[in-house]
Amino acid sequence: MKSAIRHLLRAALVVILFVIFITDGMDADARKRDDDTANPFTHGKVQMTLETGVTTQAEVLEAFGAPNITTIDGQGREVWTYQKHATASEERRRGIEGSILIVRASSETVGFDQSSRTMTLIIKFGPDKKIADFKSMSTSF
Repeated sequence: MKSAIRHLLRAALVVILFVIFITDGMDADARKRDDDTANPFTHGKVQMTLETGVTTQAEVLEAFGAPNITTIDGQGREVWTYQKHATASEERRRGIEGSILIVRASSETVGFDQSSRTMTLIIKFGPDKKIADFKSMSTSF
């Protein structure tokens, strides 16, 4: 009888540990996807999407949405400025505590990391509404 109870407790412990590890991994994957979709402005996307003399204002709007600022420069060209900022933060947590009889998941925070990214994109359009020139700058800290 005691042997059967021990086997059941061990099996329950394995199942509980498995579920905790799986759900913790799923949360981390979801946080990463959220971070990636929160700020679609990257230097790579800018370089792949924009082409001088080819890309139109409509294509820029489709790729990046409405600009933060629109102005006219000294040469009469329309200038669109995009300024996007994203902050990513993550807590480091402790794992699992337990014994053969009692299992307890701990979510005690043991550390905190935070990083910021800023992307600035300036696009100048010619009279044909195609990109005449563009510059981008990205910072991370």
